[in-house]
Amino acid sequence: MTTPTTNILLVGVGGQGIILASEIISETALRSGLDAKKSEVHGMSQRGGVVSSHVRFGPVVHSPLIEEGRADVILSFEILESLRWLNFLAPAGAVLANTQKIVPPIAAAGLTTYLADPAAELTARVPGAVLVPADAIARELGNTRLVNSVMLGVLSTMTPLAEDAWRAVVAEFVPAKARDANLAAFERGRALRAR
Repeated sequence: MTTPTTNILLVGVGGQGIILASEIISETALRSGLDAKKSEVHGMSQRGGVVSSHVRFGPVVHSPLIEEGRADVILSFEILESLRWLNFLAPAGAVLANTQKIVPPIAAAGLTTYLADPAAELTARVPGAVLVPADAIARELGNTRLVNSVMLGVLSTMTPLAEDAWRAVVAEFVPAKARDANLAAFERGRALRAR
């Protein structure tokens, strides 16, 4: 039996490590013996704008883009972004969302509103959504830049990719001086799903 193509849509705002996370997922898939393709939209990432990345892996992948309604996992680094992209979620898909709220400048200025309780809205619309306080875990570990490694740790328990490949790629792709911290954050994420 062949493994079907897995579609992971990563979403969030600039500066959250989404592009690095998509590179890690793609390389982990390749090292697990699968074909992988990715595509990203940086948008206004330098100014905290929306960033998205499509990652697809399987025996043979022809296109990097995920069609609406076909994402097996929406991996959201900011809670409200998970709601904005739900039209991409497959009927049996999963949402993995960091509970962090990053209020955009336009909402902070009062020109639009930011949903009061996006986590409640998400769990109402996707009852099995996995909510992760990755920003709180990263702060506890002493570095807010560890959010993506926490989220990748959780994601690693939801994919068929080799556990050893995940660890090797995380260790290789993060800065050497932050390697141990990122691996610790990755393991914290994995442990959340082991409970």
